[in-house]
Amino acid sequence: MLNPPVQMTRYRFSCLIFKEICRLCLGAALFFAPAAFGTEKPNIIFIFADDWGYGDMGKHGSTFCDTPHLDRMAAEGIDFTQFTVNSPVCSPSRVAVMTGQFPARQSVHQHFAGSPSNRKRGMPDWMDVKGPSMPRMLQGAGYKTGHFGKWHLGRGGPKENRYGYDAFATFNGSKVNEIEKKGLASVDHAEQFIREHKDESFFVNLWLHETHLAHYPRPDYMEKYKHLDEQKQVYASVIAEGDEGIGRVFALLKELEIDDKTLVVFSSDNGPEVTRGEDEKIHNEGDPGLGGYYSVGESGGLKGRKRSLFSGGIRVPFVVRWPGVAPEGLTDETSVLTAVDLLPTFLEIAGAALPSDFQPDGESVLSAFKGDGFTRSKPVFWEWKGGEGAPYSWPSLGVRHGDWKLVMNEALNKSELYNLKKDWAETTDLSADHPEVVEELTQRIKAWQATLPTAPLQHCCAPVSEKKQKKEKKQNKGKVR
Repeated sequence: MLNPPVQMTRYRFSCLIFKEICRLCLGAALFFAPAAFGTEKPNIIFIFADDWGYGDMGKHGSTFCDTPHLDRMAAEGIDFTQFTVNSPVCSPSRVAVMTGQFPARQSVHQHFAGSPSNRKRGMPDWMDVKGPSMPRMLQGAGYKTGHFGKWHLGRGGPKENRYGYDAFATFNGSKVNEIEKKGLASVDHAEQFIREHKDESFFVNLWLHETHLAHYPRPDYMEKYKHLDEQKQVYASVIAEGDEGIGRVFALLKELEIDDKTLVVFSSDNGPEVTRGEDEKIHNEGDPGLGGYYSVGESGGLKGRKRSLFSGGIRVPFVVRWPGVAPEGLTDETSVLTAVDLLPTFLEIAGAALPSDFQPDGESVLSAFKGDGFTRSKPVFWEWKGGEGAPYSWPSLGVRHGDWKLVMNEALNKSELYNLKKDWAETTDLSADHPEVVEELTQRIKAWQATLPTAPLQHCCAPVSEKKQKKEKKQNKGKVR
């Protein structure tokens, strides 16, 4: 047995060795910190389809469309059935994604068109470049950012890069780096961007054209679906091409060996387009694109379609795939998610704090992405000022709070109330049975309206000449968005 002095000497020697090892490890950690931190941030890809109905997925029971890549994505991740977008049409739905706020906060309540039309409808000409922007915030968190595909966030205004993009190639945008709607040019550019930044943390907005008008079905898919009737043949071909694009993204992630550190989210900007008559087989004269006669997308049994605040217009597919984080093959039927949640969620995933002067309407739903569910604390509001011409389009305002959803139109003195926990498809109006709930939710809507602007911001509006008004009126005659 060693005497105490020897024991103490060895103890001190061991401590010195331990301290030296710690010092060297700490130095190495500091030296490699940037690279290590970068790899901890997952890549984020958000695929946003256009007019892709809740029922336009094989997994959701499509009666004629095949979506093998999207179905596989759901099998390898989480399929959320209680997700809604924040508008039943394109532009405001996309503003919500980009800003984390309800689009009414920027007076965006219909699609962006030309300045005369926007002024008439009390809208700006473009999304506020000085306002909140998800890609700009992610840039600040060290991400390389790219936007490929549809834009439709304004005409004649700031270029896409001013919203926080390192690269972009769009249609319905600034016409700088413009690409075709038809085909999968958006996917081509997204693939190139991913290859260039595979060793960095990146964020990609991939906004597909499918299944918006006009339809450009590919010959090979038309051949594949020739057994279907004419309308379904065209629509199934368009869906198949969009699904092909999704599959290409996943194939590339695996090829580059970054699949396991990439979060991919798929959704759609609103429900399926309304089917038109045989006189609309052609979208526009002189354009090879096919028209609304072939818009036979499925809502999955939900009431309403595009331009409706009923579920068929705003409840859309929402699939999350995140290897090692999101459980495989889970269907989440209880977490109430909405589009304005994406910004705070992606920022939390990126390890970035929200700006101190920013008040999101959404909440981080990261717990739901991890399979742990999410309990909503904020109401979800909707505003629609597109008129009551289409079926089920009469509601102009809506709110969901807890299990209850109220839709209303003050001008028509009409409202309907649904318990979405018990009545997911909104089949039974309970307004007469629960007048107290109707009153409570009505007051919530009015309180929310009191926080909204009464006119668009002037720096988001272009000057309008009388000549320009006449020209746009002539161009837009007969068009349906």
